Amino acid sequence: MDFSINENQRMIADMIKKFGDDHIRPKMMEWDESQEFPVPVFKKLGELGLMGVLVPEEYGGSGFSYTEYVTAIVELSKICGSIGLSMAAHNSLCTGHILAFGNEEQKKKYLPKLATAEWIGAWGLTETGTGSDSGGMTTTAKKDGDYFVINGSKNFITHAISGNVAVVIVRTGEKGDSKGMSAFIIEKGTPGFSSGKKENKLGMRASETAELIFTDCRVHKDQMLGKEGEGFVQAMKVLDGGRISIASLAVGIAKGAFECSLKYSKEREQFGKPISQFQGIAFKLADMATEIEAAELLTYYAADKKNKGEKMTKEGAYAKYYASEVAVRAGTEAVQIFGGYGYTKDFPAEKYYRDSKLCTIGEGTSEVQKMVIAREIMK
Repeated sequence: MDFSINENQRMIADMIKKFGDDHIRPKMMEWDESQEFPVPVFKKLGELGLMGVLVPEEYGGSGFSYTEYVTAIVELSKICGSIGLSMAAHNSLCTGHILAFGNEEQKKKYLPKLATAEWIGAWGLTETGTGSDSGGMTTTAKKDGDYFVINGSKNFITHAISGNVAVVIVRTGEKGDSKGMSAFIIEKGTPGFSSGKKENKLGMRASETAELIFTDCRVHKDQMLGKEGEGFVQAMKVLDGGRISIASLAVGIAKGAFECSLKYSKEREQFGKPISQFQGIAFKLADMATEIEAAELLTYYAADKKNKGEKMTKEGAYAKYYASEVAVRAGTEAVQIFGGYGYTKDFPAEKYYRDSKLCTIGEGTSEVQKMVIAREIMK
């Protein structure tokens, strides 16, 4: 694996820094306070090619590898975790699922709209009663001629209200049967398909999270991704790649927390000198820097295996588990370094602190990652 930064990564990092200064930083605390999902920002990100990073150029995407994708999420998340999360969810879940498992007709129909952010994508697996136990889902799709009639709901879904299209995994067979679930592409406006309440969250408040509700929603069989019964297996493969996304998100948040802490520690004086010169603060910064470096290496290692088409279930879980815990520690230490100011919204530490926690929960909790790792190492 080559650890050098390539020209595409430099270009993406520079582009996002400028974009962030112009379009994200001035408003991000307003969005956070009001829980506004800033759709125009994502339209602009689409114009820059960042909403279809992995989509081949023939479908309107940027055609980059996971290496560039990691860089893009990290750089966005250093600025605002909410923007990084929504960009990642759109790319790796909805768009990524169609890219990986859609037929040619489905790819041509949906990928160009998603890659340019003409359409925002959502992805539905989690339900109110089934988080980590996704195999126990209760949302069903009953066959009726050439159609499937879907009833039930999905919970904690990114872009559930603003999304134009969703990929949803529902039960077409027996409950608990891994071959009893199927994936469908469902467009906003389909009768019986609606959105529920928006969650009032601790962090990631500008990334929209809400319910998807299905009431006798009729979906044509042509909207199924792959074959009937393949939905769960597809979802697990999508989440393998999704773990790289959340690891990248966590690395970005941790870097943002570290960089603002380092800067503040050099400016803030106590007892006649900058607090960075006190060992208690210097050691916190040293620990943060070391853990972030390790988390970033794990993330790029998983991305490298993904680029090569190699199995990376274990490596993705390593990266997601470790990076998300590092982000929480970095956010916590940032608040501590800022002291009383770290507890106020006038300084950046508290937002990194709040945003970081989601990384240990979304797309598989830290405990689920340990289960995956344990299963893999015991094979």
